[in-house]
Amino acid sequence: MKQIFVFAFFCALIIADPAISQEIIMKKNTYKDASLIEAMKRKQAQKDSIFLQMVNDADNFPVYEGDDLGLTYSKKKSTFKLWSPPAKAVGLMFYKEGKETSPVSVKNMKKGKNGVWTHKAKGDMKGMYYAFQVSLGDSLLMETADPYAKAVGVNGKRAMVVDLNETNPKGWSEDQRPPLKSFSDIVLYELHMRDISINENSGIMHKGKFLGLAETGTKSPAGHSTGLDHIKELGVTHVHLLPSYDFYSIDETTLEANHYNWGYDPQNYNVPEGSYSTDPFDGTVRIREFKQLVKTLHDNGLRVIMDVVYNHTGRTWESVFNQTVPYYYYRTKGLIWSDAAACGNEMASDRYMYRKFMIESMKYWATEYHVDGFRVDLMGIHDIETMNQVAAALHQIDPTIFIYGEGWTAGESTLPAEKRALKANTKKLKGIAAFSDDFRDGVKGHVFTHNAKGFVSGQYNLEESVKFGIVGAVDHPQIDYGKVNYSEAAWANEPTQCINYVSCHDNHTLWDRLQLSCKNDDEATWLKINKLAQTIVLTSQGVPFLHAGEEFVRTKQLVENSYKSPDKINQINWDNKEKYNDLFQYYKALIQLRKDHPAFKMGKAELVRNHLKFLDIKQDNLIGYEIDGSAVGDPWKRILVLFNGQKVGKTVEIPKGNWKIICQNYRIAPQGMGTNDSSFATLMPYSAYILAEE
Repeated sequence: MKQIFVFAFFCALIIADPAISQEIIMKKNTYKDASLIEAMKRKQAQKDSIFLQMVNDADNFPVYEGDDLGLTYSKKKSTFKLWSPPAKAVGLMFYKEGKETSPVSVKNMKKGKNGVWTHKAKGDMKGMYYAFQVSLGDSLLMETADPYAKAVGVNGKRAMVVDLNETNPKGWSEDQRPPLKSFSDIVLYELHMRDISINENSGIMHKGKFLGLAETGTKSPAGHSTGLDHIKELGVTHVHLLPSYDFYSIDETTLEANHYNWGYDPQNYNVPEGSYSTDPFDGTVRIREFKQLVKTLHDNGLRVIMDVVYNHTGRTWESVFNQTVPYYYYRTKGLIWSDAAACGNEMASDRYMYRKFMIESMKYWATEYHVDGFRVDLMGIHDIETMNQVAAALHQIDPTIFIYGEGWTAGESTLPAEKRALKANTKKLKGIAAFSDDFRDGVKGHVFTHNAKGFVSGQYNLEESVKFGIVGAVDHPQIDYGKVNYSEAAWANEPTQCINYVSCHDNHTLWDRLQLSCKNDDEATWLKINKLAQTIVLTSQGVPFLHAGEEFVRTKQLVENSYKSPDKINQINWDNKEKYNDLFQYYKALIQLRKDHPAFKMGKAELVRNHLKFLDIKQDNLIGYEIDGSAVGDPWKRILVLFNGQKVGKTVEIPKGNWKIICQNYRIAPQGMGTNDSSFATLMPYSAYILAEE
């Protein structure tokens, strides 16, 4: 009896993960029965042979071009479809609940054309939960939710039959995207759903929830607006939400434990995250509440960006994709997972059925949830063709949907570099933007060298990297590309393909970075540098991107990678809005300045090349440029922008003109604060100086 139990235990582990079985087999001295170990080795070799054959045959699997995989629901019947060409059988289990219970019935699905398995259930199945289980030869894979699930139970283990029409909040059919004339008008604001509301002084009732960000009229103890009202007051146009689909790392059954994670470990791509809902056990609640959030943001003039992570899954062998068609959805080297995501695996976007999944998934969020754009995590892992097909499909829905991503990988990929959607290949991407690490590190210093200074904090020889971002990473005759830190040539066709930023959820906040790299300076100096950095971001031609809370000194207590740090590290401290209100008002004025003046957001490379001219300044850590505002209909016919990244004041010769002073001494006054009738401008330490001629 003991021998049978040991054999069953081993077989369960082998099915769950071949790699684990190999490790256990190596420990054969632990077990007395050597013949049993040898039998298991033979069985594992047979399994590996089957999987290796599947890897070799993967590109020859029949593909399905229909758009009805997963669940098609009506009150009269529900149709379930699963694509799994190598499966010998597929079971469909129905449950009354989304948590751990026994199935109420099990159905054998029928195999049809192109590897699609189907089952039709008569009657109204609404509210039932379901899961699939695939058989490969004599191996029974793990029970999983539907890869195409639109609703799930707690912790996403089972899919749910849902009538999506019943999840729409009041007025959903009248919901409209806020107007957007051009991508050049965008100001991005990145936030984590929990961070924005969890602080005790946020004044928000639904802390850490979708509904928390949907609350209006919230105030800090000092009477300042918080949450949604604060974001609206700041003046940004798009709210970038860190992953808000269903992810692995939070146990939704124990939310009182206050788990935290950024959510870059996807589980069910087409379902909102349950921990951000008021009831993760009912699959309809998270859907309705996320829709309510989107509608409320739209009602307040804000568009919604979803941070999406199609480059890898939170689990590998156990993932819903791998337990449906083992190895097909992932890039591999034989049976070894390729890992350009540095998270254990990378998805094969260049394979037909995963490319199809990505496109349909993003189309679903854009139509069912009215999402206005997507930030693509580690976009460099995806192939260029897939990303261009994604953009074409989304822009057919609405040409104002904005798509941008990280133009790099976190490790080596089996996909050739020339096929990847890397920053260097952005010119091959159509209607897709990439983050500019050239600009980021030019402004504040190398992101992984914590004590490295940037242009704004006194480091010399970074002027060209900053100028590169000022023109939006497009070709410009006055950029010396030999001195740009990471790029030897322009990589953007248009400035709207360049995301300019100095901090985001990754790495240190801007404030923490200044504390580390400018240790010998005081807080007053850090505030000056902070203002200078964001003045460069918001007056540059690329699309500006802000990290939530940096407008009033966001700190994570010097923690660099806070992806699973507690709330006390990640929360936005709303008391800081009172303490650093001068900084907040400066950010607010900067954003409004950009909105009011098309010269700062010309949007076209040819306009930038012809009408933005850099001054010939011979001094280190000084940048100056003039914009011909009249060429783009700006009320200011000429604009002069100067940046001093030195710790001492500087005097610079400037073009003659009837200049009024817009920005000086760390203040902004759009109506002017006097005039400069001299041929010289005096710049304070670590400061910006903006002049305009009407």
